[in-house]
Amino acid sequence: MDFQFGLVVAGLVVGFIVGLTGVGGGSLMTPILLWFGIPPTTAVGTDLLYAAFTKIGGVFVHHKKGNINWSITGWLTLGSVPAALLTLWILNSIKTDISTINAVIKYSLGWALLFTSIAILFKKKLLVFSQKHAGDKFHSQSKTQNVLTVAIGVMLGATVTLTSIGAGALGTVTLFFLYPLLPTPRLVGTEIAHAVPLTLVAGIGHASMGNLDLGLLGQLLIGSLPGIFIGSMLSGKVPDLFLRNAIAIMLFFVGYKLVF
Repeated sequence: MDFQFGLVVAGLVVGFIVGLTGVGGGSLMTPILLWFGIPPTTAVGTDLLYAAFTKIGGVFVHHKKGNINWSITGWLTLGSVPAALLTLWILNSIKTDISTINAVIKYSLGWALLFTSIAILFKKKLLVFSQKHAGDKFHSQSKTQNVLTVAIGVMLGATVTLTSIGAGALGTVTLFFLYPLLPTPRLVGTEIAHAVPLTLVAGIGHASMGNLDLGLLGQLLIGSLPGIFIGSMLSGKVPDLFLRNAIAIMLFFVGYKLVF
């Protein structure tokens, strides 16, 4: 792909917002790539590897701070990676033209954006609700928790592979319900740690099907890496509630447009 300064700026802005608010990069980046005229298959495949590379640094930071529960990460990965591989196999084996696959991905992306926007808007209320029910029976049964965590992994694996979004906002919100007493920084760190192997596997799979533009990936990383660093430095110093709600509303309208 030819160099486009707009794509570098898009990477910078998305990276900054991710560093500042923790809102998933995929839910912002994929619609932007579609707006730039990138085909849905290429947008998803490139964004998956973009997410993997940008989150590796986040894993290093969160691990140093002790913000990752590796046991939960393992159970999630046990469900998500096989689900990602199965979704890739189905996409690859569908004997149809690329326009049909693009339409399926676009429609799935729309629904994923709608659910993500709702998850962002009601995140705090969902957290309060889950903490109220922290004493419920299944929270004290580790086997049930493990099975449900694997099930969440399966859902995330299929959703992320098909649309490149969901690992951040949707993953964190679903974990709120299973692990309501786990501090929020550990939930976020755990979900970032889980997102790396999932997006790597899904991204490599898409790349093997030709759904990767290395030039596009490079331009996004040029902008996003300094953006994430700047946003992370300002995190906690800038009130992000207004920004989060604005992003959620924007994602809702983009998702609505893609679906309807």
